[in-house]
Amino acid sequence: MKRFAVLSLVLALGTIPAIAGGSCSASSAKQAANSADIVTTASSAGSFNTLIAAVHAAGLLETLQSDGPFTVFAPTDEAFAKLPEGTVEALIADPEQLRAILLYHVVPGRVMAADVVTLDSATTAQGSEVAFVLADGAVRINNANVTATDIETSNGVIHIIDAVIIPRG
Repeated sequence: MKRFAVLSLVLALGTIPAIAGGSCSASSAKQAANSADIVTTASSAGSFNTLIAAVHAAGLLETLQSDGPFTVFAPTDEAFAKLPEGTVEALIADPEQLRAILLYHVVPGRVMAADVVTLDSATTAQGSEVAFVLADGAVRINNANVTATDIETSNGVIHIIDAVIIPRG
């Protein structure tokens, strides 16, 4: 169970003021996103290489490049690095489980930061609920902090998170 939980930390896109340790600022990601889709925007940022590799391995590339709209809570490369050694490789080797974890980071529709702060939860594309908590001016989705918000793309919005989130049960 713990291994499954760790493996489900693969898909989450999000944005707030800065991307810690990343090579792309939230403002430059927003500028690049005007006409680019979610995958292209995340690829351009340079901080989501693991996420993009996982999207390819899970067969979700075409989905996340389609019309959408989608809201992606995107974990950075640093978020993936927090996982126990071998977790990412194990997930890449199990595309079905990887797909479920990645879809847990996606909420159908365009959910902007102003919307998120009014919600207690949302149903993901995977089918399970994620919980939102607003405390001391910061937003959390399950166990992850939202570190940047409202990176608009041609087919949705990305919010950057600092951890991979895993479906319960």
